[in-house]
Amino acid sequence: MPTAKIAPSLLSGDFSRLADECERMLGLGADYLHMDVMDGHFVPNLTLGAPIIKCLRPRTKGFLDCHLMVSRPEQWVDDFADAGADLLCFHYEATEDAAALIDKIHAKGMKAGMAIKPKTPVDVVFEFAPALDQVLIMTVEPGFGGQAFMAECMSKVSELRARFPDLDIQVDGGLAPDNIEVAARAGANVIVAGSSIFKAPSPEAVITLFRKAVEDAQPTA
Repeated sequence: MPTAKIAPSLLSGDFSRLADECERMLGLGADYLHMDVMDGHFVPNLTLGAPIIKCLRPRTKGFLDCHLMVSRPEQWVDDFADAGADLLCFHYEATEDAAALIDKIHAKGMKAGMAIKPKTPVDVVFEFAPALDQVLIMTVEPGFGGQAFMAECMSKVSELRARFPDLDIQVDGGLAPDNIEVAARAGANVIVAGSSIFKAPSPEAVITLFRKAVEDAQPTA
């Protein structure tokens, strides 16, 4: 199983000092910086876009994990590549040609991820998984932070891990100290969390706890 990667969601950070928040999270042990990109169309909320990623890139060496919750994600690949995104994750539900989009993302020098909503069956991912760098199983409906974790989505993680043992499997939505072990045991190794990290008395302790849960759940040789 791939290594644990903890990805604080900057959606829960202080947008007035976003670069400082990125560096703070990295200093506390984060591996990825998760950027929630929402267009007000594919999801009802509206957040940051490529211009903000471009401003952040010179201010951080962190891995910018950009989750596009947008319609027609194809139109934004060039902009995010130029902005300095490291990984571009699109929604299966938002594109008509996922294979071509994966190729386009890779051609621009970025890693490619695919996300699915809670009601989307996991088998839609199988044909694309060999070409993907990461699959994101949403554990809440995309569009807003602070929602409750949907444990029923863990069967998707388990099935995906069984079929693709070396794949980075990300979970996003409501992850917290009281449910991280469920996600880790299912096979998730990339953990996105917003409120449970940023609002914790000790964000560093939460990041450490998440990492230990994933590592403890990994099979021993």
